[in-house]
Amino acid sequence: MTWQREVDRLKYQQEMARQMGGSENIARQHAKGRLTVRERIDLLLDKNSFKEIGSIAGTAEYDGDSNLVSFTHAPRVIGYGRINNRMVCIEGGDFTIHGGWADPTSFTSVGGFTPEKMAREWRMPLIRLLDSAGGSVQRIAELGHSFLHGNPDRWAGTVALMAEVPVVSAALGSLGGYPPVEASMSHWSIMTKNTSELFVAGPPLVKQALGINVTKEELGSYRVHVARSGVIDNVANDENDALQQIRQFLSYLPQNVWQQPPYIVSNDDPNRRDEMLFSIIPRERRKTYDIRQLIKHIVDSDSMFELAPLYGRSLVTFLARINGYPVAVISNDCRHFGGAQTSAGCEKMIRFVDFADTFHLPIIYLVDCPGFMIGPESEKEGIERKSARLAFAISQLTVPGIAVILRRAYGVAGALHGSISHLNLRYAWPSGEWGSLPVEGGVMAAYKREIESSQDPEAKRIEIEDRLRLLSSPFRTAEVFGVEEIIDPRDTRPILCEFVKIAQEITATQLGVKSRIGIRP
Repeated sequence: MTWQREVDRLKYQQEMARQMGGSENIARQHAKGRLTVRERIDLLLDKNSFKEIGSIAGTAEYDGDSNLVSFTHAPRVIGYGRINNRMVCIEGGDFTIHGGWADPTSFTSVGGFTPEKMAREWRMPLIRLLDSAGGSVQRIAELGHSFLHGNPDRWAGTVALMAEVPVVSAALGSLGGYPPVEASMSHWSIMTKNTSELFVAGPPLVKQALGINVTKEELGSYRVHVARSGVIDNVANDENDALQQIRQFLSYLPQNVWQQPPYIVSNDDPNRRDEMLFSIIPRERRKTYDIRQLIKHIVDSDSMFELAPLYGRSLVTFLARINGYPVAVISNDCRHFGGAQTSAGCEKMIRFVDFADTFHLPIIYLVDCPGFMIGPESEKEGIERKSARLAFAISQLTVPGIAVILRRAYGVAGALHGSISHLNLRYAWPSGEWGSLPVEGGVMAAYKREIESSQDPEAKRIEIEDRLRLLSSPFRTAEVFGVEEIIDPRDTRPILCEFVKIAQEITATQLGVKSRIGIRP
């Protein structure tokens, strides 16, 4: 006597589940340029590593003799697997089944099980592959009643989760209602360029409530949420690209906050001194340069991964490696607003440094900041409040950090390059300059009467600017120990390689959950 009949029944029901919403709905999904949830999981994870949880969770129909007549899997697939042989927890919405319903009645939860709980208790990253239109009034008709939203424990679990393990969200369809919020509740998020959108409510509700005709793309494409709102960090050309970016992002991070980021052997010489660094900063102070090319000359070759490249573009944020160790790199892009710190840039930097501190990534800030963005629009965006929050984020850092002043470091924005409550070692290139505000703008404010009363105001202004510029030499600051060290730009990589190696000894003593006040994930 064996249990073969029951095992055959299990395999049969699991095979029915793998049919998802049926061939017709799968064809519709493919016609939109989208993969199914199971195809996504197979592409993302190491081959044959996926182990499903709740493989027969769903809706079944039986005949009078309790024989299974039909079965529809729940609109989510949950389980765990490996990426580069490291364990991850994964959940994905199945749009081929009821549009991937995401209301409380659709959550697969047996005995209190949730993917968040699995990721937290097993201390491994959580990946959400989001493809759901959110809730639907059609569900009310099917259930025969409505439901009141509210589950404080679910929110609390997500908050605790993000303090302990990496959380990644991918928007891979038209997301409405709760799924877009889930996309935001992550350390990093991505969406596809032409096959995904997200919004609180879609075009029909916008039309009904506001009388506005708008398409899904106008309401919530990557042009809105990657380039303007900052709700999503990165954009992918297609789903395969998005899944590969997820794999790359996680390669810089530890499994959880009780581990250090993974080291890999680097073939890039730690003593490399690129000659291009000697001339990359123009002597003409108003000329721009390519900050991404500059960073490439410093970090390990082919190790750069940019986060939020289209949002807050005067600030750049990268994950990279220095001598094999993952690091968080920040700099200013002088090709956008002269590199001035904008409201969006503040938000971007707050999230990035908090993320780096959570996962023990040493922070390297390559400084070229002329100050905060000025003008009417910047004031309307609340630049002062954003800068205050950034100051809080910087002051609460515990991970080792280092600043290399490439060119400008003016005003409060320029000062926010490290926490003064810890060792704040700063190196400067000979091209460095700093102060309360740039000489050109400050002279007319400070010497207005003297300039306007002179016989040749323009010549007088230039004379004062030239004199103050000489006094603003970085060498004069270093002579009074106002900056710790001026270096040959070509020595930057060797210095950073040594710093990052020392930082590993420090972060090894800081493992575990960190506490920060008033800074969002």
